[in-house]
Amino acid sequence: MSENGAVPRRGKVLTLDTMNASVKKVEYAVRGPIVQRAVQIEKELKEGVKKPFDEVIKANIGDAHAMGQRPITFFRQVLALCTYPELLDDNTFPEDTKNRARRILQACGGNSIGAYSASQGIECIRQDVARYIERRDGGIPSDPDNIYLSTGASDGIVTILKLLVAGEGRTRTGVMISIPQYPLYSAALAELGAVQINYYLNEEKCWSLDISELKRAVEAARQHCNPRVLCIINPGNPTGQVQSRQCIEDVIRFAAKEGLFLMADEVYQDNVYAEGCQFHSFKKVLFEMGPEYSSTVELASFHSTSKCYMGECGFRGGYMEVINMDPDVKAQLTKLVSVRLCPPVPGQALMDLVVNPPQPGEPSYATFIKERTATLRALAEKAKMTEEILNTVPGISCNPVQGAMYSFPRISLPERAVQEAKAKGVAPDMFYCMKLLEETGICLVPGSGFGQKDGTFHFRMTILPSADKLKVLLNKVKEFHQRFTQQYS
Repeated sequence: MSENGAVPRRGKVLTLDTMNASVKKVEYAVRGPIVQRAVQIEKELKEGVKKPFDEVIKANIGDAHAMGQRPITFFRQVLALCTYPELLDDNTFPEDTKNRARRILQACGGNSIGAYSASQGIECIRQDVARYIERRDGGIPSDPDNIYLSTGASDGIVTILKLLVAGEGRTRTGVMISIPQYPLYSAALAELGAVQINYYLNEEKCWSLDISELKRAVEAARQHCNPRVLCIINPGNPTGQVQSRQCIEDVIRFAAKEGLFLMADEVYQDNVYAEGCQFHSFKKVLFEMGPEYSSTVELASFHSTSKCYMGECGFRGGYMEVINMDPDVKAQLTKLVSVRLCPPVPGQALMDLVVNPPQPGEPSYATFIKERTATLRALAEKAKMTEEILNTVPGISCNPVQGAMYSFPRISLPERAVQEAKAKGVAPDMFYCMKLLEETGICLVPGSGFGQKDGTFHFRMTILPSADKLKVLLNKVKEFHQRFTQQYS
């Protein structure tokens, strides 16, 4: 305090120069500058600003319900009963929804989903998850004690990465991620100060994973860090490929040989569309390869309520299963998740319904199967439509969308456009996507936000809009690409 009693002025404690430097390195393209501009344009349209379009179509993110997908009736009925138990006396709700709600509420403190749960998640829900995994994997045992419920799959992924990142300099943990990748991974690695090790998917072979490329990446990385983790997304995001069983076996052998912890992001496991493709869980393949691998390879696999036919992104429900984790490390994992108290209990309840849906003979079964089938069939049809229409455009090539919810087409950009983008200090496909947004109202994510081979350009687009709206969107992209190419040729 100065002599006259005034408090001396001082600068901010927290500035860009004094903040955590790792946070400044975090980038998340799915909600980056393009999306921020899309939100501004929506406000401008509401204020009456004239545009060459009437609405912004956000095809940038896998937010199914925001794009018009209908919720599954059974899920919402049980969640309504859990949230407002007085409805249990309402005769309009089927009896199986009431039974399910009562079971969940009885497992909650004070019979309320507003109470905290155990940090690892509600025990009976973890038991249901374990039974679901056993059914999915043909009877291979699953221990509920190895199940951790999470705030979406993202929370589980970041938590496991926190356990794995250690060392300094050449001993710093290296994490292998596919390129193109889902930006959660690069963002988490930047925040944690881990070393990102890129391995490239083979676009010419439908975004397949080559073991020779994994070997190249790990050998190069050993010159400057300690590779400890291999992350796999199957089915793929943003590329939509579905891995063959043989590929998964090869990956497991590679991880065992190189001493890598495997992380299997399997949130799109119900989203498989292409003929001849099938989802194989890493855990199932691992155990079918025998004890040489099943008793040694460390694996964490992840699932979520946000994707597949559910699309319940906002509830933030998910789980992870850990296999062959050191018991002492597992105790540290339990401690780490306890710091955040518990995952959202409504999300846990929803996860329970996903892994334990209505059974034949129950009142809700017929409606559930009808809605689930219709949703997945519509996605398969839209995946095919997207591939077919984009491949009619000169300068755009799109691999088959085998699974997940996205296409990741390659775009040819004229050299003049590339040079103008560089002069403006932006990636060429960012320049392209921003122009697309300003001229058509279509919001896509540039491939540079996911990573791509130098000299190639892409965008990611969801297949989630309704079929009619998706057709309009694809034709607008087609017309824009032809105009853009002509303008800069």
